[in-house]
Amino acid sequence: METKKLAGLEPASVFGYFEEICAIPHGSRNTKMISDYLVSFAVSHGLRYIQDDANNVILFVDGTCGMEDHAPVILQGHMDMVCEKDADCAIDMAAQGVDVDHDSTMVFAKGTTLGADNGIAVATILALAADPTIAHPPLELVVTTDEEIGLLGASAIDLSVLKGRRLINMDSEGEGIFTVSCAGGCRTAISLPVERRAVYGPCVRLVIDGLRGGHSGTEIDKNRGNANKIMGEFLNRIQKIMPLCLTSLAGGAKDNAIPRSCQAMLVAMGIHLERINTIAQDLQTEIREQYDEPDVTVQAYDVDALGGNALSTESTAKIISLLCAYPNGVQTMSQDIPGLVQTSLNLGVIKLGERFTATSSVRSSVNAEKEALLDQLRQMAQMFDGSYSQSGEYPAWEFRKDSVLRETMVRVFTELFGHAPQVVALHAGLECGLFSEKLPDLDCVSIGPQMHDVHTTRERVEIASVERTWKFLLAVLAQL
Repeated sequence: METKKLAGLEPASVFGYFEEICAIPHGSRNTKMISDYLVSFAVSHGLRYIQDDANNVILFVDGTCGMEDHAPVILQGHMDMVCEKDADCAIDMAAQGVDVDHDSTMVFAKGTTLGADNGIAVATILALAADPTIAHPPLELVVTTDEEIGLLGASAIDLSVLKGRRLINMDSEGEGIFTVSCAGGCRTAISLPVERRAVYGPCVRLVIDGLRGGHSGTEIDKNRGNANKIMGEFLNRIQKIMPLCLTSLAGGAKDNAIPRSCQAMLVAMGIHLERINTIAQDLQTEIREQYDEPDVTVQAYDVDALGGNALSTESTAKIISLLCAYPNGVQTMSQDIPGLVQTSLNLGVIKLGERFTATSSVRSSVNAEKEALLDQLRQMAQMFDGSYSQSGEYPAWEFRKDSVLRETMVRVFTELFGHAPQVVALHAGLECGLFSEKLPDLDCVSIGPQMHDVHTTRERVEIASVERTWKFLLAVLAQL
């Protein structure tokens, strides 16, 4: 019999289900297997369920003894994860689960993202549904798909069947932090036509690597470098001393993840590799001084090739100009909530093929600022003779001044742990905005255990925090 790596961790039921989830591929747009797993769970436990065409799943659990007639409570998380892996990792995340492990303090995955965002929430939902001894009101357990690529499951789901108007979202990543509002946003793409031709000359490979990366909402203000923007500056400095023709360019993996690396291949006329290396060293020093990026590397390599199907110098120059002009990072800070990013943009993915495409994630808690930033990108596309598109738009979740759910949860937390939780607004997108739009008068709070470096291969979740969050959730449900 296979030994479970998370056996012995508490709460045993939560970590048991989490390990089962980790064994199932469940990246965004690859959620059919995990959705069917949830359906199988419902069938085996005799629960009523709904599975829709978007693979969203809703489970219905009756209230326990004495609480059958209480108002239902909605618990919600998402089943998809961000799939990132180290360059030397052989796991095919589209077909294989992650190699989960722990060190008695943290749970992590070897060589890949862990998927605690948001697999721990799903595991918690299953542990609650499976245990009839836990006191709780009727539960409506909603597990959505494709949250990480624009809240697509929450956009598509039909919530008219739900009777609950109190929702505990479990997609937060800081223990003792209650999120009660979040930014709205969307994904944008600017695409430029390019002209290719046969170009002959020495080839050079440029590499930006070793950046910290991270979540483009919660970590956009952490003074982290963006590999795509750094590459734009690198190319611009080289272009000033010699004509360039790009053959390839690619950076970043997800629009909502701060890019950690970027690579370019180019043909440089009149090349002097030592001059490019001097530029690389100067830029590397500047980035390490300007950002919290002690391990960033900026490098150039001579390639044993002479030319190729490259862009014209004009097309290359246009791409470099776009990268340099592209807005990125924090645009404005809130004047009402100290320390809250109000509007931001992350240039998450760039790719050169038959066209050049730059994909970004825009966020704002002020609709007018979001629209102004989107209009800026739209005009930029026109200036560079390109096309513009946007998708996955989602609304902001506005702060609710009077919240019985929030007051109850703050009181229970304070009684349980001896200090009050933080009540905050968040610059990341949560599905609560879409749920609030579909369910009038919805009272929402988002919680979660302590996680670190989500959306990166350093992602991990604190074991003790999962246990404390579980105990807190059970205490809250007993009060509702």
